Amino acid sequence: MTEGALDIHLAGGATTVCRAWTVTRRDGTVLGFTDHDRDLVVDGIACRAGSGLTARALQQVTGLAVDNTEAVGALSDGAISEADLSAGRYDRAEVRIWLVNWADPAARAEMFRGTLGEVVRKGAEFKAELRGLSAALNQPVGFAYTRGCSAVLGDSRCRFDLAQPGYFTERAVEEIDEDGRVLQFAELAGHDDRWFEGGRLSVLTGGAAGLATMIRSDRQVGPVRRVELWQAIRAELAPGDMVRLEAGCDKRAETCRAKFGNFLNFRGFPHIPGEDWLAAYPRDGQAAGGGSLMSGAVG
Repeated sequence: MTEGALDIHLAGGATTVCRAWTVTRRDGTVLGFTDHDRDLVVDGIACRAGSGLTARALQQVTGLAVDNTEAVGALSDGAISEADLSAGRYDRAEVRIWLVNWADPAARAEMFRGTLGEVVRKGAEFKAELRGLSAALNQPVGFAYTRGCSAVLGDSRCRFDLAQPGYFTERAVEEIDEDGRVLQFAELAGHDDRWFEGGRLSVLTGGAAGLATMIRSDRQVGPVRRVELWQAIRAELAPGDMVRLEAGCDKRAETCRAKFGNFLNFRGFPHIPGEDWLAAYPRDGQAAGGGSLMSGAVG
């Protein structure tokens, strides 16, 4: 009993309807909100009243145009906190908006489904853009022909298993600089210099647990292993917190073969002609037998 029951209720004239929102973060955390004055259970999710979250008018169109709306709310520790927004825990979270008969929550209809887009904070308030499912169709797709691999290490195209021994390590942070971008470890035995460069760092414990960022450089400096991040974790990361370091790939065919033994899944074109070949022309002393100018022009 869902949409059909709601249609019958709406056709009756006097209605008891409200809206409810469910937000599912990428770490699996699920939150529910409603503009009703009492808590409701919608699709098995407890939707809290008085959370300070409201939604503006929903614009929906036919075809492939993007549905959009906004969610506006107040930051509070009990619902959506400023720390979690700043840390990026709500980035690309799934959002569903329901029209619900609050007298019979089983009678409901889904009005919107999409993801959180840009979030703007001002003081103790925030405004979040909601992007419909068709937003994904408004992006260019396809693959470019490049010498380097176009896959992401460990994805469905690369197929390399980063859980293999030797390709990751889990250690406690020993030192971290004030900016939160440089971490130091006493040693990372069994891993060559620059082994994790271009890889991924995930936080396993502490206030930043569940967050991740990419590794810019990984160098052995005397007795110390210095790991620099491209971007600091957007939550408090402190000495003693456990992190996971995963091996990095520079996208070269030689690295794919020697470091990962995964050349059969290499998604680049290492022998594609370079720019020097594009500018090649006949020259004195060069054989002019009608063959390709590529010979001798590619470095």
